[in-house]
Amino acid sequence: MTSLDDPGRTARSMWTHYEPLHVVTYFHPRSRAAFEAVGLRGYWRGYFAGRTAPLGATEAAPVVAAFFTFAPQVVGRALPAVWQLATPAEALRARLTGAVQALAELTYELPEAHLAEAAELLEAAASAVEPGGRVLGAANAALPRAEYPLARLWQAATTLREHRGDGHVAALVAAGLDPVETLAWRVADGLQPIMLTGRGWSEEQWHAAQARLVERGWLTPDGKPSEEGRAGFRAVEEATNRAAAHPWQALGAQRVERLRELLEPLARRCHTMIPPDNPIGLPTLSD
Repeated sequence: MTSLDDPGRTARSMWTHYEPLHVVTYFHPRSRAAFEAVGLRGYWRGYFAGRTAPLGATEAAPVVAAFFTFAPQVVGRALPAVWQLATPAEALRARLTGAVQALAELTYELPEAHLAEAAELLEAAASAVEPGGRVLGAANAALPRAEYPLARLWQAATTLREHRGDGHVAALVAAGLDPVETLAWRVADGLQPIMLTGRGWSEEQWHAAQARLVERGWLTPDGKPSEEGRAGFRAVEEATNRAAAHPWQALGAQRVERLRELLEPLARRCHTMIPPDNPIGLPTLSD
């Protein structure tokens, strides 16, 4: 049975189980098709409209802050222009429709009762997210409850992952890392450079970020992670995990363990269509 004696470890483990459900919205063809059906053609239009839609027809500035790792000019190319193609309500319907269709294709062999129980427990965890300081998490938590299990499951996973992401951004800022330094560190630490695709930072900005990390002692002069850097980023991850722990503490050890069992086959099916070198840095399932 799962122990909550280490809440941060539990939070990270559960992230590896629910994040794959959310991620279908970025990689599954049915999700892409649903965005295109409402006029959001091209990957980044769907991405920015779908992920921003819970905030309403916002301008670029709040999204630059909330998404963190995108260069302002990239966000500015998408917002507010996408709202001329689809309203936030249309984008919300498209992202949920595409995600449900994707999950239905991936999980059709699982019993309905399995999906319904997983949705109920994941919703219970998502209902315990703390909105203070979590802009994207709070906006997703405020959306109306969906009717069907797969829709409820995806929305709960999305609320939890955005809540966790908000906490991660806060941990990065508290550690004194800017967006380009964050990307440069993660690539130096082994993440594939695909992380940079479409995020808009220039080669000059990239090299300057690497130089700052060397000066800080997080990278060696040849661009390799130092022990100090590894310890520093480990502290960021630990802070992220701690900030994401409350929903699992509220759910309780017995229900967390049951939810983990229910999510594992779903997450494994979702992993079959997630690129191994994905730009999210999503790891395989952990204990």
